[in-house]
Amino acid sequence: MKKVVIYTVDYCPYCKKAKQILSDKNISFEEIDITENEDEALPELTKKTGIDTVPQIFIDDKFIGGCDTLSKLDASGELDSLLS
Repeated sequence: MKKVVIYTVDYCPYCKKAKQILSDKNISFEEIDITENEDEALPELTKKTGIDTVPQIFIDDKFIGGCDTLSKLDASGELDSLLS
């Protein structure tokens, strides 16, 4: 299984939904909660990804997007392909 990393903040409903999608599929993931240092961490993530929102999800260090992208990948079956 490939490594999945998700950057989150604790008050974000999209972060919770993305984690639920992963959990429902029994996909283990590393959560990096940036709530405490969001003002510093989010701009750094934005430099890497071009996206200024969370969640930000990576599979094997490749940025795949946020919750909407994860949901679409799951619905189309592509998420399983990315993880295999």
